Formats: sequence, C-alpha cells, structure tokens
Amino acid sequence: MATLPAWPAVPARATAPPAAPPEAGLAWIFEDPRSKALLAEVEQVAPSDAGVLITGESGTGKELIARYLHSRSPRSAAPFVAVGCGAFSESLVDSELFGHENGAFPGAFGAQPGWFEEAHGGTIFLDEVNDLPLAVQNKLLRVLQQREVVRVGGRQPLSIDVRIVAAASVDLQELVLQQRFRKDLYYRLNVVSLEVHTLRERPGDIVPLARHFIDTYSLRLGYPRPQLTTAAERALQQAPWPGNVRELENTIHRTLLLVDGRTLDAADLRLSGPARPGTEPEPHPAPGATAAREPVIPSAHGLPLLRQAVRQLCEAHVPALYQTVEDAVLLEVFRWCHYSQSEAARVLGLSRNVVRARLIRLGEVGAPRRAGGDAGLPPTEPEPDTDTYIASESPSP
Repeated sequence: MATLPAWPAVPARATAPPAAPPEAGLAWIFEDPRSKALLAEVEQVAPSDAGVLITGESGTGKELIARYLHSRSPRSAAPFVAVGCGAFSESLVDSELFGHENGAFPGAFGAQPGWFEEAHGGTIFLDEVNDLPLAVQNKLLRVLQQREVVRVGGRQPLSIDVRIVAAASVDLQELVLQQRFRKDLYYRLNVVSLEVHTLRERPGDIVPLARHFIDTYSLRLGYPRPQLTTAAERALQQAPWPGNVRELENTIHRTLLLVDGRTLDAADLRLSGPARPGTEPEPHPAPGATAAREPVIPSAHGLPLLRQAVRQLCEAHVPALYQTVEDAVLLEVFRWCHYSQSEAARVLGLSRNVVRARLIRLGEVGAPRRAGGDAGLPPTEPEPDTDTYIASESPSP
C-alpha cells in the first residue's frame, strides 16, 4: 500500500486550501481486492455513455463511485449533478427534476430549469432512484428514450445531453415484481450494474479510508495530523461497521474533536459493538483453569429477549403499550440506521413515506411547510434524509 504523505500542521485560524476532489484519490484509498476490481470495471465503462446502476447498502460510497466514473469519462469537464430522489415531496419532485414554467402551479413565479437541464453535457446522479413516484418514473423513461425534457406547465420539449447514473440501496428487481418500479425503466437504467460492497466485506479499505479521513479532518480543523497506532488499526479492522464508510468517517471526525495528541490509540476511537467474526483468535484457557462462561446469544434474532422485555412492560402496566413499543422500535431502528429514512424503511419493511409520516408525528423530522403560509400553495419538501441531498458541481477553471 502506498505511504500517504503527512499533512503539514495548519494554524488554528488559517484558511485551509481547497481540498482535491475525493474521487481523485480512490486508486489509493481503495486497497481491498474487491474494491480494485470495482474500479477496474469503472475504468472500462467510463468512456461510454451507457446507463449505470450502482447498488449497495447506505453509506458504502455509491456517489463516490459515480463521481469517479464521471471523472474518467469524456464528460469530466462538464457538470456533475447529484440529486437525492427521496429529498422531495411527491408534489415537487417533477418540477425539481424537469423544471417548470411561469405559473405552472401556485407559487411558480418565473421559469425554472430542472436538474436535468443543469447537468446538460455532463452526468446526473440519481441517488435512491427507487424513491421516485411511478408518475415521475414514466416521465424519466421518456427522457431516457427521447433525450429531451418538457418542463411542468410547458409544451416545448428541450433537448438535453446527459449521462444518467442511478443508485439504489434496495433490490430494484423485487420492487419490479411488486409493481412499485417500472420494469422497462429498470432495464433502461441497468445497462451496466456496479455493486459496492459493504465495508465489512472489504476490510482492506478500512485503514486506508481511516487515514484519508484523518488527513481530511486534520486539515479542515487545523490540527496536526495524528498517526494510528497498531492497536488502533487492529480495532478498526475488527469493528463491524453497520453504517459502512459514513460511520467510519464520523468515528474519525469525532475522535479528532475529542483527542489531542500525536497518536490515536484503540481506546481513543471509542468503538462500540461486537467485533466481526473471525477477526480475533479465540482465547484458550490455561491448563487446569476453569473456562469462562460464554455469553448466552439469543436465538431467532433475539426473540427471547424481546418476549422478556414485553412481559416486563406488561408487569409495569405501561399505558398504550402497543403504540409505545411501535414508536420505540421505529426510533431505535432510525438511530441504528444513522438517521437514514430510506435505510430505516428497508430494515422495517415499510415504505419510506410511512416511516417519514411516523417520524414527523414523533417530532424526529420536520413536517412539510407551506410556502409563505398560504394554504393554497403546494407543500415544500420535508427535511431531507441524511443520506439524500442535492449538489451541483461545475468544474474548476
């Protein structure tokens, strides 16, 4: 593995220089054989204009792969536009993607280009494409076929030249079988399929990524760059990382904020959760010593513990027991999924709209607001999910 250069210490009040695009360093950040094979696939398909579908769990770095694909394509000098498809309410997603004309709906003052027009000549990345309503899926299919968009409230088609890269953290084929995703759109998007493995499935990336985040946040915070000890590297490799790369990044960021030193040890990382199976040798008791009692691992996904907890709640005469348990399950899953509504919906087996509505009722996310307080205007989008966002990026001069 290539040795990373140490960042120079930056004074606390200094303004850090602009960082290089993260996709530029993927070749040395991704050291695991699986990741290297994925980058080789990206290099092969990048020169074409074929549609690409990137799959993988939330937080695995699907957008990073999309940006790397764009940077290796002939469109690299043109804009890269990332759109979180779940960040909009159903009433606004159409106009956000395809634009609208003046007066198309109450509050539409002046014509507004959509994200497809913003990405003209470059690449548009549709994150969580499975969150698009069926009506918008129909329109997206036409955009793919005709290479033109029609703004909401307009009649004149506008020609566009974009490459579409989509991503999903759920099984789109299953959604097709459930008639929640158009079959023809699935095959249009899935010309090339790229799977981003979870972080626990590519352990060779863990330490290089940790060093990359140490470089990034040390420079951003103006701190001297600390070094990971051997014990810290071992602890990072043994952690399960259910939140994937995003969890690793947050762990490094938090550690740098709380620890002041030239080295980071295992205790400084404050990792929680059991180690991944097979990462530590089993301890052997000394001859004649009594073996330590092994912990009881609940079977059937922890159902015995769950039943015991329910009985205790019944004995405590908790009011509205069913609603209390339901709310507790939703909130704990939401937090375990690092506040990702899409991921929580997948774990719970519910639709994202149902999860969002219940989180609004519990006060975990903001309720949709109406622009200008006018009841006649369409609601604005709810608070965006933590793993969905919009970003428009043009090349630097």
